[in-house]
Amino acid sequence: MTGVTQPKVVAGQAYLESTLTAPPDSQAASATIDRARAAVHAVPGADAKVGGNTAINLDVQRAAEHDRNLIIPLILGVVLVILGVLLRALAAPLILLGTVVLSFAAALGVSALAFNHVLGFGGADTSFPLFVFVFLVALGIDYNIFLMTRVREEAARSGPRRGALTGLAVTGGVITSAGAVLAGTFAVLGTLPLTFAAEIGFAVAFGVLLDTVVVRSVLVTALNLDLGRWMWWPGRLSREPVRHEPGPARREPEPAAAPTLRR
Repeated sequence: MTGVTQPKVVAGQAYLESTLTAPPDSQAASATIDRARAAVHAVPGADAKVGGNTAINLDVQRAAEHDRNLIIPLILGVVLVILGVLLRALAAPLILLGTVVLSFAAALGVSALAFNHVLGFGGADTSFPLFVFVFLVALGIDYNIFLMTRVREEAARSGPRRGALTGLAVTGGVITSAGAVLAGTFAVLGTLPLTFAAEIGFAVAFGVLLDTVVVRSVLVTALNLDLGRWMWWPGRLSREPVRHEPGPARREPEPAAAPTLRR
């Protein structure tokens, strides 16, 4: 820091100003704020504080990181309990949570590429990841519940493989249509003259489309087919013997007609 002014004492409080030599939004500026705070806090009884735009932005960023690190695991834990009670299994809820987190990470990655190289945004708000996570997890788990409850009903009736295919056939159109409507709704946020709203709208719209078209329709169904009854471990469905599920009906050849003798 340079240009440190002489202290101004008002009501027993001393006030000093200085100028950062590094850009105010850089890592070096944040490190300077930390060093300044460590130095003034070491003064006994001073009760000193370091403020300014860089210090405020640093505090907001760290508060957002704290909230993100606390709220995201808490949400995932609550969702895991709800899915476990609803599906009466442990493997399926864990796998479904994994697909939701994977979809969220993919949406963040594509959004970062679009913001930096296509849309020309300077950066994202510190609360952006948390907002996107809350929206995508809420919508993704909703679609998971809609799909997997039907798959479980069909699996109990006709076996895991036929249950997965029937559940997708019955619910796939509704899930995809709902996802398209929601993606269009969030995409409208991109028309607002607010960078934060445009970023949220793009990320959530892309994440919803990815979740409904690829994750829910392809990935979750493929996992159902590959794992079979183990998808429902340790529930009752995982302990049932493997059924020989009916395949396409085969037409038996008709017996040849007996030859007739003519005189």
